[in-house]
Amino acid sequence: MFQFEKIEESLPLHAKRDPGADTAIGPIRVIDFTHFIAGPFATMLLADFGADVIKIESPGKGEDFRYFPPLDPKLAAQGAPFLWTNRTKRSVGIDLKSPQGLEIVRELIATADVLVENFSTGVMQRFGLDYEQCKAINPNIIYCSVSAYGREGAFSDRLGFDPVVQAESGFMSMNGFPDRDGVRTASVVMDIGTAMMASNAILAALLSRERSGKGQCVEVALFDTAVLMTGFAAMQHLCTGFDPQRTGNYSPDTSPSGLFKAKDRPIYVNCANTKIFQRLFANVLGMPEVANDPALTDATGRIKNRKRLFAVLNEKLAEQSANYWQEKFRAAGITSGEVRTLGEALASDEARARGVATRIAHPAAGWIPNIKLPIQFSRTPAVDPVPAPAVGQHTAEVLKGLLGYGEDRIAALTRSGVIG
Repeated sequence: MFQFEKIEESLPLHAKRDPGADTAIGPIRVIDFTHFIAGPFATMLLADFGADVIKIESPGKGEDFRYFPPLDPKLAAQGAPFLWTNRTKRSVGIDLKSPQGLEIVRELIATADVLVENFSTGVMQRFGLDYEQCKAINPNIIYCSVSAYGREGAFSDRLGFDPVVQAESGFMSMNGFPDRDGVRTASVVMDIGTAMMASNAILAALLSRERSGKGQCVEVALFDTAVLMTGFAAMQHLCTGFDPQRTGNYSPDTSPSGLFKAKDRPIYVNCANTKIFQRLFANVLGMPEVANDPALTDATGRIKNRKRLFAVLNEKLAEQSANYWQEKFRAAGITSGEVRTLGEALASDEARARGVATRIAHPAAGWIPNIKLPIQFSRTPAVDPVPAPAVGQHTAEVLKGLLGYGEDRIAALTRSGVIG
């Protein structure tokens, strides 16, 4: 575990990329009208790949997600969740309710490759910034709309958040123990999945534009992603009519796969195929009679005999510590893992070997933690992470650099409250 009084010593500095290396998608400019999680996480992925992401926020306050706890007093309007979804972006504070503010936004859209928004349905139309109107400004724009239930149809007006679509998609009904109600995941898996879908859609549209010269509108819905995230269970249901049942920590499709108690702590063992099952019982547990039992030679037989196999495994694993078994399992090629807390996972040897958690410089706090992008490129590495911006931190920089505004004009717009 990290010792938080010595956290700076525990977190290595982020390893910088070769300054001469290309980026995967730069120079691509993204105008980012997103807030909360799914939209901002999608645009952050594009920023990691090298895009110039310009986040449009209300002057002064910025987006509400900035204030999700914990908040560090040294970081104005930058709670830990906001830092997680908004690194390596530039923030421009513009009042979208002002005609002058909207005119500035239209000028920025004219310079852009991509626009991403996840407002409630109808908001962008009211601003005069829907796809057709943005296409008139910039015919080659890739316009990505992220919504809860889609932009058309009977449910387009519905608001939606991650736990709600976990419930409505059937995902929640699959998780938990059979004697209790279904449970949501603590992690915002639907938001993250939707963000990945959106970033993939944008990259595909950019590739299409490279070939055809034409932009397009792409749409990603949280509910659609949530159904996809039920995995192959959806296809199993469509083929059989059977609704997945909650099975707690064991797998309904393989056996023995589940949570078992070692002498000191739980350990998860996953016998996904017959070879792993046979190695487990013959090579590790010294029970060749189980490994070669004719009743257990295929997955169907092992599922029918799940109770028997679980009883044997629980009895055997309780004889030694989890570390003892982990060493044995690794040597024998048995897929397994100790059940860790999040803190233990972040401080684990595996996380350190992959450089998952690092720290990066911050102008106000000195440094902040960072969770790296889980993708490695051999030739176009992800850009070096930059902390999420303060509200409107780059307003003057963007208006000067992209639109050629002079100091006097920027000062006048600031005094009027149009920008900030």
